[in-house]
Amino acid sequence: MHTGKQLPLLVLERPQAAGEQERGRLEAKYAPRLQYALQWGKWVSYVGNKHVPGLRLYRYKEAFSFALVRRFLQSLKAELPSPWVLDPFMGMGTTPYTAMRMGLPGIGVDKLPVAVAIARGLIALTRIQPGRLQQAFRHLRDRVASLEPAPIADDVPIIQRAFPEPILLRLRQWKRAIATLEPPLKDVFWVLFLAILEPCSRTTKDGQFLRLRPQKPLRDPDDALQEMVVRAEEDLQTFRILRARETWGPEPLILEGDARALTELPLPGPAGLIITSPPYANRYDYTRTYSLELCFGFVRNFEELRRLRHAVLRSHIESRLDAENEPPPHPAVAEIEEALSKKDLNNPRIPIMLRAYFVDMKRVLGEMYRVLAPRGRVVMVVDNVRFEGEHVPVDLILSDLAEELGFQVESILVARFKGNSSQQMKKYGRQPVRESILLWRKPA
Repeated sequence: MHTGKQLPLLVLERPQAAGEQERGRLEAKYAPRLQYALQWGKWVSYVGNKHVPGLRLYRYKEAFSFALVRRFLQSLKAELPSPWVLDPFMGMGTTPYTAMRMGLPGIGVDKLPVAVAIARGLIALTRIQPGRLQQAFRHLRDRVASLEPAPIADDVPIIQRAFPEPILLRLRQWKRAIATLEPPLKDVFWVLFLAILEPCSRTTKDGQFLRLRPQKPLRDPDDALQEMVVRAEEDLQTFRILRARETWGPEPLILEGDARALTELPLPGPAGLIITSPPYANRYDYTRTYSLELCFGFVRNFEELRRLRHAVLRSHIESRLDAENEPPPHPAVAEIEEALSKKDLNNPRIPIMLRAYFVDMKRVLGEMYRVLAPRGRVVMVVDNVRFEGEHVPVDLILSDLAEELGFQVESILVARFKGNSSQQMKKYGRQPVRESILLWRKPA
């Protein structure tokens, strides 16, 4: 598979600076396997899904694209030792959905319950006959105003601040109405309902936050849901055309589970290919970003939301660490911690988060190795980060941990370079970091 051009050493992320010996060693070790692949840059984000039937219905902004998964499946499908395609951080389910479209059985796993519901609902959509969504919507709309509002986690402060009372009431009535449906209609309407919460609210998903926008124009829930039904009906017509052109595989298996404990899940067999993108070590807290969705359908109160926050992979600033029993899992992580201890950080918990992140990811990689068939492949999209001028080469640290576990690191494709924040540029200048696609193999 032709992937890209080898990078000249001069474009790497300044590994020779004082105090960066371990990071410099990693840059030198993996320099021969670092390759330019900037043609992949447009596919490592959700933007590529904006016109993909099904996937376009929900803006899961951390997802990668259908096109990225399809390209790797096209290149690797013939040599897979097992047909199962696994994504242990599936998000909205792009990987298992694409595998199904390409005739392969897929498995999607995620710890975040809203991601599981979206992935299941989008797969359920492919089973609906055209016209059924419109029919069900008209039936529900005629009776929604008479229904008792459904309970939500309304003790979470963002709920009362995000919605005017009339809109909040109507949304709770729509939740009650959708609950009267049977699968697969119920699963599909649940996705469409989750998709309208943000446009009906005073919030905007913005990086690691769900930001309040008090002056934002708000959508009427009835109108917003009807618009989503129309779009979904358009996708149903497209699915009919696609099924005539493509040989679809079985519906994928979608599981709520922890990537740190894959061997505890009821997987049907060893995976031949893993295509995934774990949360980035960038302080983003998915339980905050998707708090509206979680409060409407997956947690009953603030305490449950907080427990979920501490149960997901530790990539956010509230991560807890057992410092005595969770040492840095790689010398470069210890080096970064030491360097950050001398910096005036805007949040002193950043080193805790970074160590917890790599401790968790080492567990994930071990589980991936165990569930992957011999000669199986891994495709993983990751993002390097920088805090107070200290770069964190996530792609190289994870690759080195993978080698320690037995993986062969075939190549590291640099899909794009991303700049640091305006505040960081004022202090340290423009120092772009890599967003990379890691390609590993499990030996026979």
